[in-house]
Amino acid sequence: MDKRDVLSFAIEPAENAKYLRLTPVVNGTKLTDLISHFEQAQGFDIAGGFGGLIPGWFAYGPLDQYFLAESTEPYWEQVKGYYLLGCNCGEVGCWPLVCRIRKLGDSVIWDEFRQPHRPKRDYSRFGPFTFDLDRYRTAVTEMALCFKNPR
Repeated sequence: MDKRDVLSFAIEPAENAKYLRLTPVVNGTKLTDLISHFEQAQGFDIAGGFGGLIPGWFAYGPLDQYFLAESTEPYWEQVKGYYLLGCNCGEVGCWPLVCRIRKLGDSVIWDEFRQPHRPKRDYSRFGPFTFDLDRYRTAVTEMALCFKNPR
């Protein structure tokens, strides 16, 4: 069997503690750290600055459908991908990390990463991340339950 990445989520109080912040974790490392290291190594003018998503501040819809790319919202077609991270200020539109999420056979793949406010940046060497569909679905379902019953 080919090597698959492992997804989990860090769920922590946002700075104001009224909402929860959701940060994907790939192979035990927060995605915020992975992308910051990548951007620093690429010498990007602003490296990092990303934070986890705050579902209480933006209408992602059901998070399990969102992370499985099953959302029926036409907005995601306009974005041409899905937000995995927002700005460290909490606003997703301020400084998002976007990627394509797709299911292929028994895998879920994150690829085609981009920062919409810096369209000339090349993220082609970041990822792709390939997850086992069943394990991915379990991680996403468990995470989504935390936001249905946040306290």
